[in-house]
Parts: sequence; structure tokens; C-alpha cells
Amino acid sequence: MDISTYLEPLNIEKIQLSDDTGRHRLSEVVEMYKEETSFPDLENIDVAIIGVGDDRATLNKGCDNAPDEVRNWFYNLFSHWNNVNIADIGNIKKGHRIDDTYFALKEVVSELLKNNIVALIIGGGQDLTYANYLAYENIGRIINIASVDPVFDLGHDEHELNSKSYLSHIILHQPNFLFNFTNIGYQTYFVDQDSLVLMKNLYFDTNRLGNVKADMEEVEPMVRDSDILSIDISCIKHGEASAIDKPMPNGFTGEEMCRICRYAGMSDKLTSIGFYELNPAFDNNGESAHLYAQMMWYFLDGFSNRKNDFPENDSNDYVKFNVQIDDFEEDLVFLKSKKTNRWWMIVSSKDIVSQKYRRHQYVPCSYDDYQTALNHELPDRWWKVQQKLM
Repeated sequence: MDISTYLEPLNIEKIQLSDDTGRHRLSEVVEMYKEETSFPDLENIDVAIIGVGDDRATLNKGCDNAPDEVRNWFYNLFSHWNNVNIADIGNIKKGHRIDDTYFALKEVVSELLKNNIVALIIGGGQDLTYANYLAYENIGRIINIASVDPVFDLGHDEHELNSKSYLSHIILHQPNFLFNFTNIGYQTYFVDQDSLVLMKNLYFDTNRLGNVKADMEEVEPMVRDSDILSIDISCIKHGEASAIDKPMPNGFTGEEMCRICRYAGMSDKLTSIGFYELNPAFDNNGESAHLYAQMMWYFLDGFSNRKNDFPENDSNDYVKFNVQIDDFEEDLVFLKSKKTNRWWMIVSSKDIVSQKYRRHQYVPCSYDDYQTALNHELPDRWWKVQQKLM
């Protein structure tokens, strides 16, 4: 498929590139689709950057200008990797209707996935996560999504798809190929009780902001278990990211978000990431765009350190631990990677239908989950996956 038909080249006049060249800035390292060049050859590309300037399905009008604003800061950062080939394939052409934009993004991301290229999306509204999700339907993959967001974006009108209801549309989409959804950093006073009950009944993972900030290392297995990571800038406290129409006094710090993005880059499973809702009209001297650019940098830094240690097959690269829990028929099986010291649990199911969920039976976890099992308690992560496989 020729995905260039859905894309328009970068207008370099809109992007402020440094005159200080020859020092391995990203502007010199990334292969860019410019107006004066042909579409990049993606054969050896590892990560493709895509801008999507569309804000028609969000109340945050003006975030359609974010892609090039973020690029202004991103391309002046320095590259420190020789093992990551990056291409910026331009911006998705804005469709006549928002559905046309969704279709174009879905087709582009799907083609990237087929060629084992990670998609890095700069929005636009967070409703674009829905189009990103549809790309996995094209390749027949059942996936997990993680979202860093102070709310769940379930909406109230199931017939209207927008940045505040995209998750409902993902849940209701048929055929459904969402295995798990993880929220990272919700703020309880923004979430109604019915939404919390719904997430619990679906065995989705919800993690309050305070709990996450108290132990940031626990974010790593949350992100490692995801195929898609979607980031809403409202998850960052207003003092560190002002580019949004409704200020958020509480949230993650810039350093914490860079850490989360590095975890995402290190995950062998994660194949697309989206940065959404940044509105340049409210940005204070470009600080938010600069932060998004640094978050992208940390994602790429994590990607350069991928170790390919996802335990899809039996291997001598793991130490296996069997833990017996009182009144439980089978041992809980834990794996620890010899390469990275990262942990997984194996959740088995006798149902033959579960074979299509095989990759989801290896559940990223932490040393704390292993300790929980040693104390004769079922880890929460194990139990939720077991419920889905039954």
C-alpha cells in the first residue's frame, strides 16, 4: 500500500531548525518527508513520526496546530543513538469529515505495524486513539491500551465520538479486539462512581494519581503490558504544561512523564504511542511543546535500549519460580529475565479458545507481585487476567 497518498510533506518554513549543524541534532538524523523530497524509503525504519492536525472532535480547539509546534523543539534536541532509524513521514491530510481523518490514520498506522515500524503520533485530539486502535483490527491483533489521563473518557453519549468518549467507542466496537485497558493517574474527583464500577466490572486496571506517584516503578509493568500508550496533556500539572484550555492544578511532573515515556520505549510489546491535546494557543513560551518533545526523546531513548526479552517461548533466558498458594490448585509461575531482571507471571487457561490470547498469558509484573504470592495472596494483576481468560 502507498501510504503517502494519506500524508502531506512537512513545511520546513513552519519548523524552526537550528543553524548549528553537524552535531547530530535530530533534524540531521531523522529522515524527513519534506516538500522538496520524495517520500522516505521505510524499509529499514524503526520508528515513524506522524502528525495529525485535527481538532474537530475535541472542545480543545487549537490543538490541531500542535504537531509542528512540538517539532520545533524536538528537532533541536540531540540524538544519542546509532541503533534507531527514524523517519518523519509528515502530517495526515485533514479529511473532509473527521471520519476521513480517522480512516487515513488507521490505514497509515496499520501499514507501519505490518512492517514492524513503531508509530509515534502527535495530535490533535485524544479521540485519535480510536483510529489508532482500529489499525490493529486490520492486522487481526488483540491488544492492550494504556492511557495517562486524569479521567476515563467514557463520555455520556455513545453515538458521539469525541476526545471525551473515545474509550466507550473502543469498548463497544464490534468485532472487539481489546483485551485490557489500563488507566494511569486518574484523579478521583473527576470520575463518577458509575464509571469506576464499569471499569471494575470489565476487569480494567485503574490507578489513582497519588498511588502511582508514590511508587513510579510500578508504572513500568503497566506500560510494558500495552500495545498502545495514549497521553493526554491534562495528566500533567498546569505549572509544568500550560497548553490546555482548562488548567489542571494536580498531575504528573515533567520528569515523571519522561520516565513513563522511557518505560514505554523499552517495552518490546508497545508498537504505537500518541501525544494529544496540546494547544499552542495556551502554551507559555512553548514550555508544553518542549516537554512533549523531551517525552518523545525519552521514548526513543527507551526504544534504543529494548532487549527483546518478551517471554513468548520457553527459553534459558529466564529464571522460573513456582509459588504454591494455600487452597489454590496450581502453582503460580513467575519468570525473571536474565537480561533485564524484569518479571512476568504466566496465567494459564484450559479453554482452547484462549490460544488466540496466548501473548496475553504472559503478564508483566513486578517483584512486589512475586512477594505478594509468597505471602499466599493472589496478585491483583494475575486475578484480572484470569477472569478475562475464563
